[in-house]
Amino acid sequence: MTDGKHDVLIIGGGVAGLVLALEVADRRRVTLLRPASDDQGASRWAQGGIAAVLSPLDDFDAHVADTLVAGDGLCDERAVRFTVEQGPAAIEWLLSLGVPFTPDPSPEAAYPYHLTREGGHGARRIIHADDATGRAVVDTLMAHALAHPNIALRDDLTAIGLIGDVDGHCRGVRCLDAGGDRHDLSAEDTVLATGGASGLYRHTTSPRPACGEGMMMAAELGAELMNLEFQQFHPTCLYDPDGPPFLISEAVRGEGGLLLNAAGERFMPALDPRAELAPRDIVARAIDAEMQRTGRDHVFLDIRHLGEAAIRHHFPTIHAHCASRGLDISRAPIPVVPAAHYSCGGVATDLDGATTVPRLHAIGEVACTGLHGANRMASNSLLECLVFARSCARRLCHAAPASTAPLLPGPHGSDRLPAAAIAEAFEAMRGVMSARVAIVRRDAGLAEAADRLARLQAELAPRMSRAATDAELASLWHALRLARLTVASARARRESRGLHYNPDCPAHGDPAPRPSRIRLSDLDEA
Repeated sequence: MTDGKHDVLIIGGGVAGLVLALEVADRRRVTLLRPASDDQGASRWAQGGIAAVLSPLDDFDAHVADTLVAGDGLCDERAVRFTVEQGPAAIEWLLSLGVPFTPDPSPEAAYPYHLTREGGHGARRIIHADDATGRAVVDTLMAHALAHPNIALRDDLTAIGLIGDVDGHCRGVRCLDAGGDRHDLSAEDTVLATGGASGLYRHTTSPRPACGEGMMMAAELGAELMNLEFQQFHPTCLYDPDGPPFLISEAVRGEGGLLLNAAGERFMPALDPRAELAPRDIVARAIDAEMQRTGRDHVFLDIRHLGEAAIRHHFPTIHAHCASRGLDISRAPIPVVPAAHYSCGGVATDLDGATTVPRLHAIGEVACTGLHGANRMASNSLLECLVFARSCARRLCHAAPASTAPLLPGPHGSDRLPAAAIAEAFEAMRGVMSARVAIVRRDAGLAEAADRLARLQAELAPRMSRAATDAELASLWHALRLARLTVASARARRESRGLHYNPDCPAHGDPAPRPSRIRLSDLDEA
């Protein structure tokens, strides 16, 4: 059924979606679709903080330079500079809303709030709220959104696809309610803030990771996707096979944490002069190699030398969580393992969040702005959410009249797949991606992944044409096709760069590399 006409429709209730809603709501009415559970979405789980040039001892050029180095030659320098230069104003806006960032009480402090340092950064420029920055920011933004009369929050619907018209414009979103009934929400402007695609992998840093559903919804309307092969694995996820995923923040290494092998020896200084503070792709590969060399299923992150008082002060959430799982990190090193964390690729956008589909925007992890290149630098993600949500809002405040062309037909039917079969297919896909398309990829493994995923899609295809009444089945269909596009992008990049490491072509292949670009229509040729 048709569920009204909406002005600005935002899909996703993390930092990016909430910032956009608040910034545009004074000019236009906003409907924001978000999960019923606040535990879903990556924003709330962000620990480290937000990178921005805030100290007088820092400068824009230094932040730009660090980002370009981490991105390994594939960043769009215009996007990098735009993001960095907009950062301080975005932080001031958060402060004006009351985000409780951690103060720096030191009389020698150059900035009133504590700034930490993380991998890839040459200066202390990470503002944070203890070690639970994402939660503090989301809670503050949500309180303001709930109080705004022009923002309607909906947590009763799950988006499964976008509505398009014959002129190629986006005209809203198709959703399902808890009972499987379809609701078509028409909109003047639609914004994806749905998160990334780390859920394509078996082990992630988030309990409920997105599987790239927003990316594929955009691709179904013809949007261009970019840099899908660059999936970031966070170097340090708590290793606990019997418990849920839990991220150990980059800031732990920024404050002096040391990576140790099973023999208690440091291994990073011999591999990179920045040691534990090297960019994430380098640290994750080093940990993976050390695990392969020793045959162990994890390494250790040691902060005992900081002392219990400093650990409790800087990392109260991490200390408490590890204690709840039987580990006192002030007396024992933390077992850690790399896990899928952040998608550097996504829906290609401009500096205002506009995609290649008219009236469709994308912000946050679902988007590929050019900021991250081949590897995201720590704490640039929440910065990107802030900056691009605010720039997108400025654009949407001056939108042109919407298209009135006839709508394209949507899917129909009531086919379902048993929950156990859906779970089995997800596990099969994630097994392939984790084994063949993870931290290290090889030509033979990528070819095997392409074949196995194509066969899995072919097996499911007869049920998918009528998937309009099953949200889990729709999510699986989105994830499976995105996995195939990711493999195709990885096979096409005949070099190793940033997060994409292939020993069969280990060197940089092009002194002036280009981002990869792919559309859903390319899938049959993949």
